[in-house]
Amino acid sequence: MFKGRHFDRSVILLCVRWYLAYNLSLRNLEEMMAERGISVDHATVHRWVVRYSPELLERFNRRKRAVTGKWHIDETYIKVRGRWMYLYRAIDSNGDTVEFWFSERRNLAAAKRFLRKALKRHGRPERIVIDGSQTNHEAILSCDAESRLQDGSRRPLVPIKIRQSQFLNNCIEQDHRAVKRRIRPMLGFKSMNSARAILGGIEMVHMMRKGQAKYDHNRHCSLAEQFERLAA
Repeated sequence: MFKGRHFDRSVILLCVRWYLAYNLSLRNLEEMMAERGISVDHATVHRWVVRYSPELLERFNRRKRAVTGKWHIDETYIKVRGRWMYLYRAIDSNGDTVEFWFSERRNLAAAKRFLRKALKRHGRPERIVIDGSQTNHEAILSCDAESRLQDGSRRPLVPIKIRQSQFLNNCIEQDHRAVKRRIRPMLGFKSMNSARAILGGIEMVHMMRKGQAKYDHNRHCSLAEQFERLAA
């Protein structure tokens, strides 16, 4: 994973973990490394985060625990180059993250792409709770129909129940805050590609803190231990 890198893997992992997990700027990390006798430019740290976050997330997803069959879906706003874009997110009835998808647009096509990704990775839920969004309602109906048509088990599938309630969806509104809290000090992303990579890393850390990895049954593994496991 770190073959051919000038810096030791422990330095790279430390910088990536600290940037994704804590409210630190790239220049903060440059100064903190300098205090430890390590000269690394803030732009290099940024490249590490963009390069390794997707790979670490992919490894984490292979070790992710199953989610429940009751989901809450919503989207939140993220700024990229001065433009508002949209982070689609889903959590289950335990508050664990089901799936997320970052999109330039908030429309039916984006909602369907997000739902297809969630259904492919986690299977069909029993129920999905949304707010009053008609677009999300239509996307669920469409993806549910596609899923039933593509099913090869020859057994009748029960349609996904849709519950529209702003009050019942407060749990995912609260869950957005953990992600938004880390993004706020960044003052916006500079490109879609870097935003997608960094958001994926932030979501991964959020799942680690929830104890969503199969190896963290008692939810006692520290972030440092979990990063080491993924990079091994």
